[in-house]
Amino acid sequence: MVLFAEQGISLLMIESTATEHALIERFLEALRELPDVRAELEVLEPALTAPYRVDAEIHLSVAGKTIVLLVEAKKTAYPRDVRQVLWQFKALRQAYPSDVQHLLVAESLSPGAKDLLKSERVGYYDSGGSLFLPAPGAYVYIDKPPPKTLEKSVRSLFSGRRAQVLLALLVHHQDWFGVTEVAERAQVAPSTASDVLSELERFDWLESRGQGPGKERHLREPGELLDAWTRQLAGSTAPVLRRYYVPGLKSDALLQHLGEVFDAHQAIYAVSYEAAAQRYAPFLSGISQVRTRLLPGAGADAALAELDARAVTEGANLAIIDTKSTGELLFREQVDGVWLASPVQVYLDLLRGEGRAKEMAEHLRRERMGF
Repeated sequence: MVLFAEQGISLLMIESTATEHALIERFLEALRELPDVRAELEVLEPALTAPYRVDAEIHLSVAGKTIVLLVEAKKTAYPRDVRQVLWQFKALRQAYPSDVQHLLVAESLSPGAKDLLKSERVGYYDSGGSLFLPAPGAYVYIDKPPPKTLEKSVRSLFSGRRAQVLLALLVHHQDWFGVTEVAERAQVAPSTASDVLSELERFDWLESRGQGPGKERHLREPGELLDAWTRQLAGSTAPVLRRYYVPGLKSDALLQHLGEVFDAHQAIYAVSYEAAAQRYAPFLSGISQVRTRLLPGAGADAALAELDARAVTEGANLAIIDTKSTGELLFREQVDGVWLASPVQVYLDLLRGEGRAKEMAEHLRRERMGF
């Protein structure tokens, strides 16, 4: 809990667009909602001798002590944007006393942006209501869910064809490539690949070299990207499973036979979850079920018929996830005659599994993925 003495606040607006002005107004309202706070707004435009201008200067009076806040306003802010703001604040130091406090207000701030600001003890406020003010005598930390606009934007990055680009980057995280190359690998339009790469640059997860059409990028922080994807899975629904019982075969023999039959009927598939993880990095003494993605079609139906797969509601040893396109089977690997989903896809699937699936996921990440 943060306790305040009676406070007075005056605001000096310097230069701001309508959006920035609105953000600063909302920030003022948030300050006014704190206990025993009074706020007054004065619109002035003084000239500054510093090479940069801030969007607002707030004078905060706490128990007779005046605190000066230099405020920068942005629509959205990611780590790359925050680094630029920090550099700008540093350039302003010569024009202000050393005890001024810096603060960034934005409609939305990514988690990485907030972490970076906190590590530098720079305050922030976003339209979701999160507020960090590390000023002497007025320390405030209010953490609220991100605004829906940011949440929706981030969620869309980890779904559909955009997710195919992320998968391509993670699977080939040691490579440098241009937009066209990553688009071809991910089986998406160059415009989609370009949009995703631009978003990742804002998170400060990519390195780049060159300019124009020859510009290349490299995923510098595969672990951070995978962790962000993991967080998005927490609120998503697991894929729908069609459950079958295949008589006469235990899981390992079933896996091998399934591969042979699917290949014979040219059924396109990729085994995932525990069965795939066990092949990549053995962890369990045995598994009871094989789960696989399968592209629907005549070949798939014929293969299931040859396996004598019987639809069941319990006791299944085979579970099918129907895929809508081959894009969902990208980067599969053939191991001992069986097509397995990529280790990255298997890891993500296991995180939504049951039992010891999450333990198996972390084992796979350590032993096979390495980031």
